[in-house]
Amino acid sequence: MKVPGRKPQFPPPEAPVRDGRERVVLIGLDTQERAGRAESRELTAAARQARDASLRPAEGAKAERAPQFSAAESLAELRELVISAGGNPVAEFLQSRDRPDPATLIGRGKLAELAGTAASVDAGLIIFDHDLSPSQQRNLEREFHARVIDRTQLILDIFACHARTREGQLQVELAQLEYLMPRLAGRGREMSQLGGGIGTRGPGETQLETDRRKIARRIRYAKAQLEDVRRIRAQQRQRRELVPVATVALVGYTNAGKSTLFNALTKAGVLESSKMFATLDPTIRAVTLPSRRKVLMADTVGFIRNLPHTLVSAFRATLEEVQRAALILQVSDAGNPLAAEQAAQVETVLGELEAQDKKRIQVVNKLDLLPPAEREALRDGEGVVHVSAAEGIGLERLLEAVDDALQEDPLSVVRLRVPQSEGKVLAMLEARSRISGRKYRDGLVELEARVPASVLRKLKGFLVP
Repeated sequence: MKVPGRKPQFPPPEAPVRDGRERVVLIGLDTQERAGRAESRELTAAARQARDASLRPAEGAKAERAPQFSAAESLAELRELVISAGGNPVAEFLQSRDRPDPATLIGRGKLAELAGTAASVDAGLIIFDHDLSPSQQRNLEREFHARVIDRTQLILDIFACHARTREGQLQVELAQLEYLMPRLAGRGREMSQLGGGIGTRGPGETQLETDRRKIARRIRYAKAQLEDVRRIRAQQRQRRELVPVATVALVGYTNAGKSTLFNALTKAGVLESSKMFATLDPTIRAVTLPSRRKVLMADTVGFIRNLPHTLVSAFRATLEEVQRAALILQVSDAGNPLAAEQAAQVETVLGELEAQDKKRIQVVNKLDLLPPAEREALRDGEGVVHVSAAEGIGLERLLEAVDDALQEDPLSVVRLRVPQSEGKVLAMLEARSRISGRKYRDGLVELEARVPASVLRKLKGFLVP
């Protein structure tokens, strides 16, 4: 039995009719099954405490199901994606059904109504907040007389816009080709037999077969190129691993502020933007911790709800930095009301990358956007640090937490007696250790310091028993 859908939403009358952007109609689908899952959004106190501690279920919260986005929240996120892609959402519609229609997803009755809506607002593109099968996409395009795409195609398009390096472009191309391959069938008369009549007879080949062969060849080429990228990355990683320098990876939902935090910690100057997926190509920079140890920090692509499997596999070469990281900084937006839902999606993607068991610190970002009373009430805990990357609040505490969490190149508190003539040794201690005490006596410098193991090996002759 169908449930009446929500009426389409239009921009206010004073909104400009044209602004040079493509006009888009957004359509979401709400089923009873999905609504039932949304009821689990309210967390118990134990589950909320577990989320704040490590974003993984605590022992007392194992029975809690991961919170899910509601259909309306998912449609709002789709709107942000469209804006990031340069589109202009001119109407939205949320259809409620018991189950998706196998032919058109939303049913024939609502399809006719929505086709009229799309024509009345002069929309050239219809985007569904739901994966469409190839047959559903063809049926919908016939009814709408406009282009119809789904959420996955939209994400792929955004990725294609933001890819800057050759590696990023190859990864996007591979994901797009793998998505396109099953959707080639039956796209009109151009798929009919190539030849017919005198002078054209022979074994022949349909246009569909020709296109599939070309796409398959291009997929093989992209995969081979990405294997070369992966091999070069592995060689670079092996060289890095010869030196005891740990890698710290920033992960989190898209638009959580990872790039802003990365710039604040490394002064790298990577692109900061409120648009979704502004960061696509990874960046790695060195950071000096309070103990004077150095770590490599990696900024990665943001995660999102129902990240397409083609993207996860195509971007595996990039996301290997997450898999090999010694520590993960999981960044979240302090003021986002969907923080729990986003955290559950990040956990899902980390599971697909087999990185869910890595040591983590939860970094609650955008503290400056909270009201003063809420900001004062927040307290850092074990594995949780509250920061504002934009304002530089809490960054020292975050570096201290990273310092304490890393086991690579362990620190030792030692006493040293170094002749003042050993200027190189003293300079090395000044640069690469944390000196807590210093005395000068008879041409010697007596020091007490926290020294990394890699430096301590060079100081054996100066240790005081």
